[in-house]
Formats: sequence, structure tokens, C-alpha cells
Amino acid sequence: MKPVAPVLMAAALWGTVGPAQIRADTGAHPVSLGAARMLLGGLVLTALMARPAGLRSLRLPGTRRWLVVSVLVTASFQVCFLQAVERSGAALATAVAFGTLPAVGGVCGRLLPGERPSPRWAAGTACAVAGIGLLLLPGGAGRADALGIAYGAAAGASFGVYIAATEELGARGADLDAAAPVSVLCAGLLVSPYLLIAPGGLTTVPGAALVGWLGLGTTALGYPLFTRGVGGLGAATVGTLSLTEPLVATVLGVALLGERPGPLAAAGAALLLGGLFTVSVPGRRRASTEP
Repeated sequence: MKPVAPVLMAAALWGTVGPAQIRADTGAHPVSLGAARMLLGGLVLTALMARPAGLRSLRLPGTRRWLVVSVLVTASFQVCFLQAVERSGAALATAVAFGTLPAVGGVCGRLLPGERPSPRWAAGTACAVAGIGLLLLPGGAGRADALGIAYGAAAGASFGVYIAATEELGARGADLDAAAPVSVLCAGLLVSPYLLIAPGGLTTVPGAALVGWLGLGTTALGYPLFTRGVGGLGAATVGTLSLTEPLVATVLGVALLGERPGPLAAAGAALLLGGLFTVSVPGRRRASTEP
């Protein structure tokens, strides 16, 4: 259970992103908000986690291309996810993004050498994705928007590839405590020109508070927790555990945003919890028959 707990805690923190964005109601453009979040969080992460030896490990053979992939999908996730939240609401956008994630994690697990998703992952993911599907039905947890759903699916795919890239970096000897800050900071720099195009809403008190929480609470704290756990788990399992995020977003939507999911959404949340439980709880070890 050691690697499971930090992944669940990181996912719970990330589940607050959408509700916080809607609650603050700053009017900031989602891409500008994502850039500000990554720059602040990346700077703090770099100051706290990156060490010269760790940074040098990112130059080992085979690590550079995975680091580039990590930067690109980090930027893609931020841009797509925050736009999905703006168009479709916190609960629905998070559900779409992280309903996509387990399937992407399973595909990556099949493609990467040395990893094969287990039957427990398949059963847990089936329950979790069915739960997400119930949340998406009419009368579920949010308002449907075709482009918002497309952004959410793209965000989920991006995060699935990020998980796989992180595992590949670790397998090639890269220091993940250095890889995470570099990925976040470089992704922020990649998107930062949008701060000049659409800076509105970020300089207000609610905007500054929102950037502070997203940069410090969900990024500077969430990424180290995630990095601590992801090295000991497969990409498929991490993808399914990350479904904690839409569950937290749905609960916060009810508690803080006045969203009132119906019976279908409640059943979906129950299935989602069942899937998480199936993947999270370690199975019983078989007794050895060898002498």
C-alpha cells in the first residue's frame, strides 16, 4: 500500500482544481491560468526538489526524449483540462478526463516493455469507467458540451502519457524528483506567451488566490506525492487510482457549487469507488509451492 497512498492523496488534491476554478470565478482565460499555475508551481518545485545530481540524471542516454514528451503532455493537460472545466463544469470535465485515463494507461502498459495490466486492473477499471459513464448520462453530474468533452478526453489522454513517460524516465535512471519540476516549469514556459495575450483576471485578489492554490497546493504539493508513488506502480494501476480525482471533484461540486447529482450520478460514484477499491487493495499472495 506504500505507493498507493501518495497517488491517492495527489489525486485528491488535483480533484480540487476544477471546483476552485469555478468557485473563484475570476474570468481568467484557462490557458493563462494554466500557465500561471505551472510557472509558480514549477519554480517552487524546482527550488525544493531539484538537485544538481538529479538534473544531470536527466541527460542520461534515453531520458531526453521522454523528458520532452513529459513537458509536452504536461502543457497539453493544463491547457485542455482547464478549458474543459470552463465549458462543461468541474464534475463533468474531471469525469471525462479521468474516465479516459485508465484506458490510456492500459494501452501504454501494453506498449511499454515489462508491463502487463492484471485481471484486477481490468475488473477495477471496468467498474470505474462504468461509473464515469453514469456520471455523463443526462441527469448525471453536469452539463454536456461537445467541445468541453473533447477537451476533457484530450486532457485524460495527455495525463495517461505523462504517467507512462514518468515511469520510463525512472526506468532509465532519471531522478524523478528532478524530472517533475523540470517538466512543470518547462511546460509553463512553453505556454507563458498566453499571459501577455490574455492576462485579465489573474491580477485580482480572487485570481491571485486561485493561482496560489493551484500553484502551491495542487502542484507544488501534489506532484511530489504523485512522483513518490508512481515509481512503485504500473501505468495502468496509476491511471485507475487517479480516478479519485473525479470523485473528489463531484463531492466538492455538491458541497461548494450547489450541484445536485441524481440517482444515476450516485450509482456512478459507487461504481467508481468500487473500482478504486479493487485496484488499491493488495491481493492475497499465493503460497509458494517451491521447496
